Amino acid sequence: MLLFKKVSDLQNYLAQERLKGHSIGFVPTMGALHKGHLSLVKKSLETTELTVVSIFVNPTQFNEKGDLIAYPRTPEKDIDLLVKNGCHILFMPGVEEVYPNGPVTDIQFDFGELDKPMEGAHRPGHFLGMAQVVNRLLQIVEPDSLLMGQKDYQQFTIVKDMVRQLKLKVGLVMCPIVREHDGLAMSSRNARLTKEQRLIATNLYRTLTVAKENMHADFPRQIEERAMEMLSIPGMEPEYFQIVDGFSLQPVEVFEDVKMAVACTAVRVGEVRLIDNMILKNKR
Repeated sequence: MLLFKKVSDLQNYLAQERLKGHSIGFVPTMGALHKGHLSLVKKSLETTELTVVSIFVNPTQFNEKGDLIAYPRTPEKDIDLLVKNGCHILFMPGVEEVYPNGPVTDIQFDFGELDKPMEGAHRPGHFLGMAQVVNRLLQIVEPDSLLMGQKDYQQFTIVKDMVRQLKLKVGLVMCPIVREHDGLAMSSRNARLTKEQRLIATNLYRTLTVAKENMHADFPRQIEERAMEMLSIPGMEPEYFQIVDGFSLQPVEVFEDVKMAVACTAVRVGEVRLIDNMILKNKR
């Protein structure tokens, strides 16, 4: 595996690979890698000839300074995992490489209602910072495929819209959520949970599963209300549980009215904020 820290060095290398006709898959991450990230790497290795992974903790998408400071950083472990899993290139830039003129603020996106509900309501400014850095990384890498996880479903939907707005020539691939044996979605934040909190956190997947089981018997609003009750246990503080259209992210009133319905949720377990989702219906 090759490691690059300078944009110019990475771009020069990738230019040579393109001349050889090699397709490029790109997996952007903020490090603290786990099996969820590695599933994206595996998918890229299966579908492209050159896999690039970036590790960059983007300061512009953290609306809580404490969250940025606490975000786990494990570069040695990450490098070892990527080498063992066959990654071809690791890009680990500093902030000055990604934002040579300071944090990008001149790019404005209009995501309509996509960035308003759920995470948008609880993390103001997050999606603008995320879109800016993803766009910047795409400018640097110029991949054929961009691979992202389903766990950040709203983020994936917004990146999809950004690609449309900017008319970027990149294929966007959503990979399924990878879960622990007890159902907890794999996340870098899980490492911050105590043993007791880890047990409490499994209630997240249990609630999503019950929601899917009840979708043929109840209306979405009833399922949401019951889910919020299930999530309101000692040690867990739910922020939202919403069933939305998988394309517009608007609330679903009747399941029959949409082709795709996704249950999205966010909770706090102690100081750790966890998000998860489950596709309840998908008829394409």
